Amino acid sequence: MLDVLGLDAVAEAIYRGMLTNPGDGVAALAARLGLTEDQVRRGLDRLSELALIQPSAREGNGTAADGIGFRAVGPETAMEMLLARQQAELAAQQMRVEASRAAAAQLIAECSALRPRALDHDSEQLIGPDAIRERLAGLAKGAQIEVATFAPGGAHSPEDLAASREPNADLLGRGVRMRTVYLDSVRNHAPTLEHVSWLHQHGGQVRTVPDLPIRMIIFDRCQAVLPIDTSDARAGAVVLRGAGTVAALCALFESVWHTAVPLGTVPKCDAKDMPPQERAVLKMLAQGYTDEAIAKRLGVSPRTARRIAANLMERLDARSRFEAGVHAVQDGWLPSSR
Repeated sequence: MLDVLGLDAVAEAIYRGMLTNPGDGVAALAARLGLTEDQVRRGLDRLSELALIQPSAREGNGTAADGIGFRAVGPETAMEMLLARQQAELAAQQMRVEASRAAAAQLIAECSALRPRALDHDSEQLIGPDAIRERLAGLAKGAQIEVATFAPGGAHSPEDLAASREPNADLLGRGVRMRTVYLDSVRNHAPTLEHVSWLHQHGGQVRTVPDLPIRMIIFDRCQAVLPIDTSDARAGAVVLRGAGTVAALCALFESVWHTAVPLGTVPKCDAKDMPPQERAVLKMLAQGYTDEAIAKRLGVSPRTARRIAANLMERLDARSRFEAGVHAVQDGWLPSSR
């Protein structure tokens, strides 16, 4: 019955048996449940892995090879732990899906620069900041329903912010829905914060996240603009119109939007009392990101990224980034990648 929560039938039977007959050892449980002693030991290993049994203060009941017994945790606590584990696994799977969508879209954008003559009606290459700016203006003027944007990079220059006011005001004035996701770091940059506050006050919807998988703008859920080079968004871009690609990018946007925090709301710490930005850094440490790469993803200075990383490694008692990732999974700070 609890297989949907990761507990197989044998382990569940052993758990129930331990609740109803807490004094039983391996042999007694095997006899009562019609199992072999090896099956009971494997079941106990699984229950221990899920933290559904804990060492008992009493010794000699035979439920472990070394003579130290175990007791089953209460059903309410057990179900909370199983549900929390499943939620963590679902979160890890969702992160993998989002990363795959972003990586696939970026690959398409980068490949378009390698084969410009092969572009068809599903793609359009833009070279240089002037061409990008002109094409974005045209797409914005033609938008009728929605413009959805991922805006990584942290703080934006006052000049870029000022230049975007007029086209944004035109979109909002025509009733076009605007949804923009910025980095959490913009909350600490006065000019950018003033701009996104202006957007919010004029009907634009603004949310923030610790890091973004990609830079993109989606117009009316049918055209998406992505940079060709993630390290230099002004160098070139590609307009994608393929139905499958754009649908995947729309799904990526909705997934991130759902977890993003509305402007004016303080990002909440998780169950480990860890702010979202620290959790993002921890994930990147586990993936082997450098301090410079972390800083770029978060839109903060390398010094800030190094400080956050050092604090996390100290809290995890880790001597390397790999060790920090292992400890984070073992201690329940990050979901397993399995």
